[in-house]
Amino acid sequence: MVLIQKLSIMKVLYYFMMIFLYTGMSFAQQLTITGVITEKETGVSIPGVNILVKGTNRGVLTDFDGKYVIKVDVGDILVVSSLGFETENVQVKSDMAILNIEMIEDTASLDEVIVVGYGASRRSCITRSERRKSRRARKKSNALSTTPQRSGAVVSGLSTNNANIQIRGHKSSITSTEPLYIVDGVPVDKKKVAHIQELDPSKIASVKVLKNTNATAIYGSRAIHGCVVITTHNGDYKITDNESYKEIVENNFERVQTAPLSTFSIDVDKASYSNVRRMINNGIPIPADAVKLEEMINYFDYEYAQPVDKHPFAIHTERGTTPWNAHTQLVKIGIKGKEISQETMPASNLVFLIDVSGSMNDVNKLPLLKKAFKVLVHQLREQDMVSIVVYAGAAGMVLKPTSGVYKNKINEALDQLSAGGSTAGGEGIALAYKIAQKNYKKNGNNRVILATDGDFNVGMSSDKDMKTLIEEKRKSGVFLTCLGFGMNNYKDSKLETLADKGNGNHAYIDTMQEAQRILGKEFGGTLHTIAKDVKIQVEFNPEKVQAYRLIGYENRLLADEDFVDDTKDAGELGSGHTVTALYEVIPAGVESNYLKDISDLKYTTNKTTQSDYRDELLTVKFRYKKPTANTSIEMIHVVKADDGQVSEDFNFAAAVAWFGMKIRKSKYIDNDNLQDIIALASGNRTSDDQGYRAEFIRLLNSYLVM
Repeated sequence: MVLIQKLSIMKVLYYFMMIFLYTGMSFAQQLTITGVITEKETGVSIPGVNILVKGTNRGVLTDFDGKYVIKVDVGDILVVSSLGFETENVQVKSDMAILNIEMIEDTASLDEVIVVGYGASRRSCITRSERRKSRRARKKSNALSTTPQRSGAVVSGLSTNNANIQIRGHKSSITSTEPLYIVDGVPVDKKKVAHIQELDPSKIASVKVLKNTNATAIYGSRAIHGCVVITTHNGDYKITDNESYKEIVENNFERVQTAPLSTFSIDVDKASYSNVRRMINNGIPIPADAVKLEEMINYFDYEYAQPVDKHPFAIHTERGTTPWNAHTQLVKIGIKGKEISQETMPASNLVFLIDVSGSMNDVNKLPLLKKAFKVLVHQLREQDMVSIVVYAGAAGMVLKPTSGVYKNKINEALDQLSAGGSTAGGEGIALAYKIAQKNYKKNGNNRVILATDGDFNVGMSSDKDMKTLIEEKRKSGVFLTCLGFGMNNYKDSKLETLADKGNGNHAYIDTMQEAQRILGKEFGGTLHTIAKDVKIQVEFNPEKVQAYRLIGYENRLLADEDFVDDTKDAGELGSGHTVTALYEVIPAGVESNYLKDISDLKYTTNKTTQSDYRDELLTVKFRYKKPTANTSIEMIHVVKADDGQVSEDFNFAAAVAWFGMKIRKSKYIDNDNLQDIIALASGNRTSDDQGYRAEFIRLLNSYLVM
């Protein structure tokens, strides 16, 4: 009996040992695979391809360039699928670090289907020659267009490519009038048709094309040019466009004689650029108020030297000819914040405030958000603490303050989040600040990081209510970072208000690439503030400058007296951050259609007199407070009137501003030729290690064919 018991114990131990070894081997076989998905016949990259680990819900989508990164185990089967292409199944092998896949067109798919006949239900596929012609057109302009030799209906796309749907027949082949779209039984407004391209292909169950009497009999005269009926698996998809942006009134030229001072709060936010990029990539119209010129300019890095004196900032200036107006000049003012290494940063007390309401269910919202936050978690140290607060119909804490050394625990808490319910944003903010204050680190980095689409609909919801709440919470010494996600109901106006009034910054994350930039590459600047209430005031010399206008910063303008008023809130600057501002100036003595005559002044002269500063163009004054101080410090920088050689950074920043003004249909552009903007940007890419400037040039070319 004893021998039998010993044998049984040994057997059990043997089994446990085998399980342990097997588990260890499994962990050791985990891989990170990267690659590019392209179309086999054309070599064109395919964005929006689903790469899913078979039998799990783990997966990723390819980005705009068809690239992807995924963590897998050896032996996993990757299911690679995209509407219009044959599904690929690839088994993961131990030497498979890079996996590039060429997808083959599915001739029976939805990418190109033709309904032949006049009111009949007979169907057949497009000919091979027509399909090849279609591919060549897409490769050339990224906008698919086919021209069959007979009447019928062509359904092109329904993917994340810039494609459209046209029903070609008795009249529509001549007029190119778009058909009526029905998604899950709901007609789509013509103004929102472009949003159909944002529909995830994996959600589509079927697409039907109706023509002529078949269409009008069901949907009336609106379907006179045909009808495309899209049905999703859930049957409740809604194409909405409920985004909101604060109104922007473009800055005008100001006469130096009557308004010699220009005062504004700095803005290091970059949300506008990534949001505009998302719209261009998806081929949807760009609202003028979504284009904040300063945020587009400040998205890019410029070669500004580090500060060398007691101030944590250095001021750099340049002047050159304005590329869109030969009769004006452009002045660039650059501010460089001191870079602080991550090792020497003070300990952080972070509260992740995450929106898990029903509106966050889309793939580019909560699923992307969770992956983005893991980028930040990866960089946390033992002395850093993280709490997680979520809100939907109500708010609650799902992770108590946890040291950054327990990364797995923090990531597990993120993985367990799911979306559903209404949006009690105000309650969530109140709870997050309460936890941040309770765990406040003296001389540390105390910050709430809000991640949401900005759609607050329970409790405090108006911009005014949220502004009042945040201004009150700001007094606690806790800073705020706002991260925007998603589309269609994205509330930029609310997030801008929160970040502006909460001593914080605002970014929009549309891809993992952007998450790596904001929460990885720029981790220090995003989370560690080196100065608050940063203001700039520029005084122009009337002997040299007749008039000026600040490009952008419309929502950051301050009264001149606010510059020396330490009770007035302004922007914050993080470690290593740069701020760039552009002024367009009309030199003294130059006639301009942008300036209207004013009557003579009775009590004040409107004529320039000779002064001792005739060699100066302008003076830049800069005020800031240390993060825990209440009194500001001032710096002064004088810009001489002599001309100098401008840098490639100067020209590239001008190209970005020029493009932004073109999108906004600015009244101050004499030349709005997009090809000239592309040429200026392309000729001044300089060093572009991260590829952001190259991406901007690709966006310009995409906008060219929109």
